[in-house]
Amino acid sequence: MSRIPSRDIPRTQLLAQRAFATLERFLHVEAIGGAILLLAAAGALIWANSPLAPSYHALWHTPLSVGLGGFVFSQSLHFWINDALMTVFFLVVGMEIRREIHEGALSGLRQAGLPLAAALGGVAVPALIYAALNADPASRAGWAVPTATDIAFAVGVLALLGRSIPANVRVFLLALAIIDDIAAVLIIAFFYSGGLQYGGFLVAILGILMVVGLQRIGAGSALAYVIPGAVVWGGLLITGAHPTLAGVVLGLMTPVRSIPMRERPLDALSRAVGELLGRKAGAAAGAGEPDAADLAGPLRRLRLAQREMRPPVVRVQAALHPWVAFGIMPLFALANAGVAFGGVDLSLAGPQWVMIGVAVALVAGKAAGVIGASWLVVRLGWCRLPPGVGWGGVCLVGLLAGIGFTMSIFIAMLAFADESLLAAAKLGVLLGSLTAALLGLAWGAVLIRRRG
Repeated sequence: MSRIPSRDIPRTQLLAQRAFATLERFLHVEAIGGAILLLAAAGALIWANSPLAPSYHALWHTPLSVGLGGFVFSQSLHFWINDALMTVFFLVVGMEIRREIHEGALSGLRQAGLPLAAALGGVAVPALIYAALNADPASRAGWAVPTATDIAFAVGVLALLGRSIPANVRVFLLALAIIDDIAAVLIIAFFYSGGLQYGGFLVAILGILMVVGLQRIGAGSALAYVIPGAVVWGGLLITGAHPTLAGVVLGLMTPVRSIPMRERPLDALSRAVGELLGRKAGAAAGAGEPDAADLAGPLRRLRLAQREMRPPVVRVQAALHPWVAFGIMPLFALANAGVAFGGVDLSLAGPQWVMIGVAVALVAGKAAGVIGASWLVVRLGWCRLPPGVGWGGVCLVGLLAGIGFTMSIFIAMLAFADESLLAAAKLGVLLGSLTAALLGLAWGAVLIRRRG
């Protein structure tokens, strides 16, 4: 398919195309997403500790209702962010897991062995450190808070180090973080879901069957799955399991192959373009301008072929990524990172050790778990370090894995009903994640100097 020379395009249209291309590249740079997330967290902290603090807390408790006829579902704004919007975040997580299992770092035991061992070590050691520092049952409920890794923040900090860091280090970190997400999802499902109401599973299964039915008939539009997805979400909400798990379920169900077509998408694309060029040639020969009805068929086939050039798991994830990275996650941070320092009484043993336990487990426990487990499986001959990933790179990944932020705060809110313990846990997450990020940047700078 030939490209239209830039001289034939109006200047304003050319500028718009370049602007949109730049914007698209901007939206897919993880470092920018991590920076916006950091700004949102900093804004929440400043707001919650300013004279406007009452407005901060009042905002998130504002009721927001959704109704249809006589049915009205009313919840706070905080609920809609943490339990509804975060479902989209978990949907992207589920699709990342699905892609990696199909053709990525988790597609075979040889590829997944090292990050799998590192991730398990990075979950077990922080949990053990936290539990050792918090003997009280109420405080010990937060054992899973320091086990999580925030992909956006960790990859964003790694991106700040530039291209001097080998690409395989980034792949290793991504694979570890994805396995870490799987562990976090399982922990939420098995340890932080309330007493289950099994009738809700029937509703969730109905939604899953609706998804399967749409996939069988070849429904490729993502909008077609909104209602079935809402049914799955509502079913899990009824059961008492955390409804955001619906996102993971739907993400894992997203097809990794395009819907079958009579001809290959590229062939269909070429044929549709050929038909449109034929209409243009006819108009130039004096046959008259084609009307909308004449163009409807080729344009529809063109859109379908263009859509099916990429499988749904890639297409939907790419479409949702900007909304999650630059909308949902910063909004979550703004709504949940606002810890009032005056409200955390660290003179009490409970909050004090919760904060210390989370921070120490994130910084020291994550690094020790990732590095120690990696060393063990390599020493035993079960795995080998990827090309370009020396032990310095493994140490860098271990330090960056201590950036827990989004998922850690999410688990903390499920673990603690006591506001003082929750505030202490959030403070520990912020301190631990910031320390891990700074240590990672410092160690990364050392590695770059050594390579130079």
